Amino acid sequence: MSLSFADGIAVQSRARALVPLCAGAAAYLLFLYLGDTRLQDSDTFWQIKIGQWILDHRAMPTIDFYSFTRTGTPWISTSWLSQVLFASSHAQWDWAGPVILTALGVALAVAIFVYLLGAQIEAPRAVLFAMLALLLSAHHVLARPHILALPVMVAWIGLLMAAADRRGAPSWYWLPLMTLWANLHGGFVLGLALIGPISLEAVEHAEKGRRLRLFMRWVLFGIGALIASCCTPYGWRTLQGATSILGLGELLSLIFEWMPANFATFTPFEGALLGLIAFGYYRGLVLSAPRIFLILFLTWSALTHVRSIEAFAFLVPLVLAKPLGEMFQRAPADATGADRWPARYVTAAGALMIVAAGWTSTSLYMAHHRFSFTMAHTPVAAVDLLEQRKVQRIFNAYQFGGYLISRDIPVFIDGRAELYGEKFVVDFFKATEGKKPELLPRLLDEYKIDATLLVADAPGPQILDQLKGWKRIYADDIAVIHVRDHAEGAAATPPNPTGRP
Repeated sequence: MSLSFADGIAVQSRARALVPLCAGAAAYLLFLYLGDTRLQDSDTFWQIKIGQWILDHRAMPTIDFYSFTRTGTPWISTSWLSQVLFASSHAQWDWAGPVILTALGVALAVAIFVYLLGAQIEAPRAVLFAMLALLLSAHHVLARPHILALPVMVAWIGLLMAAADRRGAPSWYWLPLMTLWANLHGGFVLGLALIGPISLEAVEHAEKGRRLRLFMRWVLFGIGALIASCCTPYGWRTLQGATSILGLGELLSLIFEWMPANFATFTPFEGALLGLIAFGYYRGLVLSAPRIFLILFLTWSALTHVRSIEAFAFLVPLVLAKPLGEMFQRAPADATGADRWPARYVTAAGALMIVAAGWTSTSLYMAHHRFSFTMAHTPVAAVDLLEQRKVQRIFNAYQFGGYLISRDIPVFIDGRAELYGEKFVVDFFKATEGKKPELLPRLLDEYKIDATLLVADAPGPQILDQLKGWKRIYADDIAVIHVRDHAEGAAATPPNPTGRP
């Protein structure tokens, strides 16, 4: 009877190992179902286009060849591997490919997150933290490279925290994770930056006689991670490219994902911050100085740039995992019979069933649902008209740049802000948003613009309506086209399908 009971405990213990997989599968199916809402950022277009260029030419881009304002300017792609993956999936399955990749990225991040938390706290609490992390990150779950790097970020920081929790040094075998991260997305610099404070957590709680030796091991690991981050086609220039965006100054306050958090209306992030403060006071949570620094740094990053909220959502629980585990004592696991073969079969069979169910669900859903990009960033009719008129130099809205690149049309501007520079993009926004309307005619003349393609409900088209020498020839709910007056004599104006002036 006692042996049977022990075997039952073993099976339950192995079955609990499926919790991360189940959580990941649930996240995958959720974001697969919400796939169309992941296709709403025009940067996805040029990410795929660059990935396809890399595949076609078997080379890496080193200069810009998609704009007419920065042609030939040095530029590197710090997300080349993600771009290749997105391009390959798009070529194979159209927009379903990037959606599936995005859902897989989220699923892997959730599974790794729950697994790492499960080492310190009970599985239900780990799953709850995962749900909260997804809620906070939902606004930034888009078909873009940062999502493919998300599971690597979670694994890297989680493993470093695990090493610090056991008062040891990280394994050299983890360095390939940094190399992978550096090839997937420029956010790898966060992983490098957090090595220092995490190492202090390990050193602070180590025995006095081994602190210096442990610290030196962390220093060597940090140097190794820095070298590993340069194992990309661009070498050390990857670091330069990844950090260049941070030097754009005023511009960062104009691009939505780089804007500071806005608490004018209640948001999940605001709720998470208030909840964290309330929990700390209510439970009397006591943290070491390095952990406090980590939480403050991640909070500051999220307050400064909304795109950093996902790092806050996934990394703060990893920093708090050990203190929470000590606060909520988990029931001791009975390892009796834990390695017996029936329990292993339960785990293996369960994992196979989850994978099979996910694949079957994907196939069935793709059979009757066609994913499509949001219309707000795809001015198809307007661009068709511009191509008919053989317009050479288009002054385009920021959010239309990616779509124009996908149509092989040279752009005035697109989402690669680090390529264009702070002054150029700031002047563009001020000119088109009515903050400095006198800049608009100057830019149009300076760059010899033939036609403009701007957002329908933005101030730019209204400014052009009053600007001498320009005439509106097309408008719909997405975009408005203006051309110079002298262009009207060169070609007849096609009929306006909307009937608008």
